[in-house]
Amino acid sequence: MQFRCRIPAGWRFFVPLCNTQHGAYESDSSLHRRLFTDGNFEKNRRGGCAGSGPARRELQCNGKYGGRSGRWYNAAAGSAAKAFTTIDLTHAAGKPPVLPADAAAVFAVPVYGGRVAPAALERLQEIRGEGTPAVVLAVYGNRAFGTAVAQLAAFVAERGFVPVAAGAFVGEHSYSTPGTPIAEGRPDTQDLAEAAAFGARIGQKLAHGETGPIDAAKLREPHTPLLSKLRFIRFVLGYRRRQKRTPAILLPAGDAARCTQCGRCVALCPTQAIARGDELHTDPARCIRCCACVKGCAFGARTFETPFAAILSRNFARRKPPVTLM
Repeated sequence: MQFRCRIPAGWRFFVPLCNTQHGAYESDSSLHRRLFTDGNFEKNRRGGCAGSGPARRELQCNGKYGGRSGRWYNAAAGSAAKAFTTIDLTHAAGKPPVLPADAAAVFAVPVYGGRVAPAALERLQEIRGEGTPAVVLAVYGNRAFGTAVAQLAAFVAERGFVPVAAGAFVGEHSYSTPGTPIAEGRPDTQDLAEAAAFGARIGQKLAHGETGPIDAAKLREPHTPLLSKLRFIRFVLGYRRRQKRTPAILLPAGDAARCTQCGRCVALCPTQAIARGDELHTDPARCIRCCACVKGCAFGARTFETPFAAILSRNFARRKPPVTLM
C-alpha cells in the first residue's frame, strides 16, 4: 500500500457503525463509490474479500486497513491520476499513516442523535494530515444530522486537514423495519446520482487547486415540518422521564429457534458486544445499538425492539435530499 502520492490521489476513511442493509454501514461505501467512481475514479476490480454487500466487497475484511486501488479522473479533462486507498475503521485498527499535503482525504461517519457517533471519533483519533484537503461526510437516518458535519470538520481540522467540501446523505435508519420503515431503501438511485455529481464537482475543485477551507457549519438541514419536530421532542422528554422512574436497557435479542451460531453477528459487531459461541446474548456495556447484528443476520435470529422506531417512522417519512457544501 503506497501512502505517499500526489494529488489527486486520495484516502477514504469509513467509520460506518450503523450497519443496515441499505443504511449507514453500506450506504457510506455506496455513496463513496459514487463520489469517486462514475467518471471520477476508475476502479481496479482485482481482488476481493469475505463478507457481503457492496460495502464489504469494496474493502479488505480483515479488521485492519483495507485498500483497493483505483484512479482518480479529472472530471473536466478526463485524465487519469494516481491510486487511492480505502481505510475501513468499522472495527479497531492500527495507527493510520500521516497524509501529506499533496493527497486528498474523504471522511465518512454515521450520525447518532445529531452528533458524530462517539465510537467513530475514537477510531479517528490518531489520524493526521499536513494541510491535507479533506471532504467530510455524514450519513443519517432521515431525521436530522444536527451538528455532526460541523463537528467532523472541526475534528479533522484539529488533526491537520483542511475541509474543502462537506455533505450529509440519508441512509436507511438502523431502527427501520418492514413494520416501521425509516428512509427505507436509501440511498437510492437518485441519492447515488447526486453523490456522483458531488464527486465530480470536488474533482474539478481540486484539479483547479482550490483548497481553501469551507465553513461546514453553513451546511443547511433539509426542512422538517414543525409538527414532526414537536412530536419527536415531546416523545423524547416523556421517554427520559420514564427512564428515570424505571430504567430499562434496550438490547438486540436473540432467537434460539432461529440462530445457527454461524458467527455472522460476531463478525459484524463493531464493538465486540457479541461473543463467539454465545451469539444469543449481547454485552450491554459494549453495545451501541447500531443493529449491525439485526440487519446482517440471514436467518432473522436477532431483533431489536425500541419505541423510537415507531415515532421516527411516523414523523420522518418525508424524503430528505442530500445536501452538500463546497
